[in-house]
Amino acid sequence: MKITYLFVVITVAFTAAGCAGVRAKRDYLVADLPEPDRLGIYHKARKGETLWRIAKTYDVPIDDIIRTNRIPSVAKIEENQLIFIPGAPAVRDVAHDKEGGSNGFIWPVQGKIVGYFHERNSTQFNKGIDIHAQEGESVRAARQGRVVFADYLAGYGYTLILDHAESLYSVYAGNAKLLVKLNDLVRQGEEIAQVGRLLAGRQGREDLAYLHFEIRKNAAEDNPLYYLP
Repeated sequence: MKITYLFVVITVAFTAAGCAGVRAKRDYLVADLPEPDRLGIYHKARKGETLWRIAKTYDVPIDDIIRTNRIPSVAKIEENQLIFIPGAPAVRDVAHDKEGGSNGFIWPVQGKIVGYFHERNSTQFNKGIDIHAQEGESVRAARQGRVVFADYLAGYGYTLILDHAESLYSVYAGNAKLLVKLNDLVRQGEEIAQVGRLLAGRQGREDLAYLHFEIRKNAAEDNPLYYLP
């Protein structure tokens, strides 16, 4: 019953909002640091760490870290970058590896980001990121999970949604072909779809093949760049 309810909420949210195409932007390093007298510590990021893994390690809401450090939606965490962890009493080691690990996330395809989270086109906001890839290229599961949606979705094209537990979902949209079906359990890195062309006629995207990728916490969209290594 819980999965059915969440699925309905997610599907309604997708259908109502859609996803917007945007122009490419460069990644930004976070330069602004919070005032030094705040209670907390500075964490020095190692290669492959993500904001999501850092937040889990320190048991601090990811939104608190993003807000405290004034991290923009196009930010990418870099090696040796200092991240202020509000309220943390001591530095901790973040368990990770550069491939994401079975409990982390990996990139579903490799390519240039051509659409960033919450960038606007016309009256719509992008609820994920758009990754340029070759048409027909393999789309791989970003994390182990169970397929809770595998069908055509208005505004998204042929779409897969994976349930990863912990109230986390990943969304793969604009596919040419789906390779798994409802209720399948898929492993991280398993081929689940093939890249297609999202929707004909999108501004600036008429001849561009790309994967639209989202990560959702419960039914709310979250920035995939905070989860991807």
